[in-house]
Amino acid sequence: MNEAGHHSKKARMELICSMTVFGTIGIFVRGIPLPSGELALYRAVLAALLIRGYFLISRTRIDRSSLKRELIILLASGAAMGINWILLFEAYRYTTVSAATLSYYFAPVIVTVLCPVLFHEKLTKKQVLCFVMSTAGVVMIIGVHNLGGGGRDLIGILFGLGAAVFYASVILLNKLIKGVSGIQRTFLQFLAAIAVLIPYVACTGGFHLAGLSGAGWGNLLIVGLFHTGITYCMYFSSLKELRGQEAAILSYIDPMVAVLISVLVLGESITGFQVIGGMLIIGFAVWNEI
Repeated sequence: MNEAGHHSKKARMELICSMTVFGTIGIFVRGIPLPSGELALYRAVLAALLIRGYFLISRTRIDRSSLKRELIILLASGAAMGINWILLFEAYRYTTVSAATLSYYFAPVIVTVLCPVLFHEKLTKKQVLCFVMSTAGVVMIIGVHNLGGGGRDLIGILFGLGAAVFYASVILLNKLIKGVSGIQRTFLQFLAAIAVLIPYVACTGGFHLAGLSGAGWGNLLIVGLFHTGITYCMYFSSLKELRGQEAAILSYIDPMVAVLISVLVLGESITGFQVIGGMLIIGFAVWNEI
């Protein structure tokens, strides 16, 4: 195997590992008895500290001139990232991890529909079909949970879809950022999220970190340092060596792992209609990338 092939294989394994880790976050979030806004804040703080340490060790410098040019967009995308996390964590509290995650992965479909409007990209018949079928998948998940699981499931799925909207906003805003890329951009977005989340948490109930148990601290450190800091570094490192199409397809390992965790570890129920709905969302989203 030549050097390029070795790097590509290593990057593929890094992306698979990072997506697998992302898929397990729900089980740890469930073990952190903090409000979603406060949890999102600490996640951003821990991840930013770890990535800052990585920059110091690797002697990575951020181009200050590019930072100034992109400041407004970075602040907006960081705020969207923070709100996205809050809504996703709320979804985990109201419905199953599988339903929350599958709803969340409606985000790429939203991006597909909005790109032609915002960036004048061509909308193909294939993309329209993928949007319609993925939407049908969401409707199936909502319908089943609304009938069988009661109001809490429906609220959780709506939180998941709200998180998808803000995650799609982050993706779309990132398309406008030209001077800052990869892990540097994410680090700056974490800082922007922190700037937005501190006043939000202060005004919506305050800080409760002192009352966190040992188990809660352990889960928080795992979510902040491992699921966000280390895994984001692996994720962006892998993107340098992989084609965009391959990276996009491999990213759907995340929801598949989340469904398995939901059923096999947390013992949450999953119905045939929910499985079909999830397959429609993920299947047509993957087909859209091919």
